[in-house]
Amino acid sequence: MDLFDAEPTLQPIPVEDGELAFLPQLPLALPNDEVLRRLLDETAWRQESIILYGKPVLQPRLSAWYGEAVYTYSGRTFQPLPFTPLQLAIKQAVEAATGRRFNSVLLNCYRDERDSMGFHSDDERELGREPAIASVTFGATRTFILKHKTLPKTLKLDLTDGSLLLMAGTLQQHWRHGINKETKPRGVRVNLTFRLIA
Repeated sequence: MDLFDAEPTLQPIPVEDGELAFLPQLPLALPNDEVLRRLLDETAWRQESIILYGKPVLQPRLSAWYGEAVYTYSGRTFQPLPFTPLQLAIKQAVEAATGRRFNSVLLNCYRDERDSMGFHSDDERELGREPAIASVTFGATRTFILKHKTLPKTLKLDLTDGSLLLMAGTLQQHWRHGINKETKPRGVRVNLTFRLIA
């Protein structure tokens, strides 16, 4: 399945201590709402329990791990499911847009405004010292927040339906990122973060 039509252009976002680039719409042959529906239907969603401050806690969202490599984070090891045809097609579009190769994807489903992602860095050893993480959003817009680890700097980005955000360089060494809970009603959002696991 070939879902991308044209050569997209990522726009750099000025940021200290790392690299960020944004594309408002990943070129796809399918409409975003159909991609969202199929991702919701075709993904083996789970609400994982992770270790936080030494105690098991249910994540405030649904998630799934697909691809070619085992991944360990937050005290848990995740065995991959094989890529679905839709995920492979989205991966091809992301690789064409970024010029980078990926072999795994973490999917997160934010069911409504109460679901969130705690602040963290994607700095696990198997990602390498300067990992490239490609984040694709389908569905409701949520605000992606980056906080510098040593400087009083915060950056907020609205990740919109169909958008692609590339994090690269030394960004994970110097910044933490997350998505807060909100009070304003939000619809469902599915986020795919493509990674290269060594």
